[in-house]
Amino acid sequence: MVTVGIDIGTGGVRMLAMDESGKILKIVTRDYPLYQNGADSEQDPADWWKQSADALREMTAEVKNIAAVSFSGQMHGLVVLDESDKIIRRAMLWNDQRTTAECDYLNNEIGRDKLIENTANVALTGFTLPKILWMKKHEPDNFKRIAKIMLPKDYIAYKLSGVFATDESDASGTLLLDVSKRAWSPFMLETTGLRADQLPKVFPSSGAVGKVTAEAAKETGLSESTVVVIGGGDQATGAVGTGTVANGMCSLSLGTSGVVFVAGDNFAVDRGTSAVHSFCHASGKYHMMGVTLGAAASTKWWIEDILGTGDYPGEQAAIKTEDLGNNTVYYLPYLSGERTPINDPYARGAFVGMTTLTSRADMTLAILEGVAYSLRDNLEAIKKLGVTATSARIIGGGAKSPLWCQIMANVLNLRVDKINSDEGPALGAAILAAVGAGAYATVEEACAKLISVTQSFNPEAGAVERYNKRYPVYNSLYKSLADTFKLISK
Repeated sequence: MVTVGIDIGTGGVRMLAMDESGKILKIVTRDYPLYQNGADSEQDPADWWKQSADALREMTAEVKNIAAVSFSGQMHGLVVLDESDKIIRRAMLWNDQRTTAECDYLNNEIGRDKLIENTANVALTGFTLPKILWMKKHEPDNFKRIAKIMLPKDYIAYKLSGVFATDESDASGTLLLDVSKRAWSPFMLETTGLRADQLPKVFPSSGAVGKVTAEAAKETGLSESTVVVIGGGDQATGAVGTGTVANGMCSLSLGTSGVVFVAGDNFAVDRGTSAVHSFCHASGKYHMMGVTLGAAASTKWWIEDILGTGDYPGEQAAIKTEDLGNNTVYYLPYLSGERTPINDPYARGAFVGMTTLTSRADMTLAILEGVAYSLRDNLEAIKKLGVTATSARIIGGGAKSPLWCQIMANVLNLRVDKINSDEGPALGAAILAAVGAGAYATVEEACAKLISVTQSFNPEAGAVERYNKRYPVYNSLYKSLADTFKLISK
């Protein structure tokens, strides 16, 4: 059986075809524009579809007998259609920061306790509901036209199948889903003035929602017999792509943003102030997740924009093993604000501790360590909820750096494993397609067969001790600078 996983990312669409043994048959990518202006970050869903359809035509020209397709998608983005299925406005994305006032209303007027009781989460600027409320206030005419509200990957699934659907993992990030019940929250709908018919039907991530329509088959080259499986949010499908599906398993994602993801059999919720996400997992169970917004985005900014080179390995080559844990330069990776655990859209990036002796390599190392410290912030917040992890599987562009993997193992004091594929979300989507089409009984069964560890980075006792001493220093910096960040933003 051949299945295709389609990842609707922020930078572009990436899709791969996989056979039943897990062999990747073909990978196709296409880019599309990102529109950013200050706090605004948007994309046109029509661009997603145009590039996805084009990529599918290339895929189907070579790969035949595709049994099923499924999806991974950037989470939280707001896609709105009118009664004629016309796109009302560009999609507001996960890293859009314009909804501070709406989050303040939700957290303070409706109240954090009510939000947690009904959705298991508090309002963050990236989430979908604050974007809807922003539209209601700032674009009332557009808001009145809304007939369908969906997430990025769901728009592509809709274009392929004609079925208005979403899945439990992606819906968890809207602040409209009762995560414990895996259903839209009547309280949130009533409180915000939304109608149930404006929201899609919620399926398990491996749920088959339909088949490819005749029109979509002509546009993409897929067969009308191809099953459309709804898939999941990018972090949940990425975890499936690493095999992080059993209770207590952890994954680290070093993409544009950085994610600590811990799978669990049981529902758990953060009732404190850390904003740890409690979401449904694409496996059919649950997960807890913390996010730092500036992970590989920090290295890209530093290496390409500031240093003016694309030589990532070359910039890291000057960093010696004995430097790990001995760097006196610190970096806060808050280039786009921050989520977990500080939940502060005003936070900004900062270097602290430079002297006349500070080298280029020291600054580069500070970037790598600062992102690792920020992920430790996330892991510590999850640990406080009684959830533990003994090892982590690492994915994302940053995982290509052995140095960064070792720094992660030392800062987190966890064994960090690389696996037999670095495809993450697209592979996870292909696995979900295989489960949805009946090749495997469960997601766990599929992952056990298809995913294996190929390399491990073990914590180094000396470096762990040094990082444990420096972590509190890093941890104190945001607290010292928080008020300054607010002044800068005015």
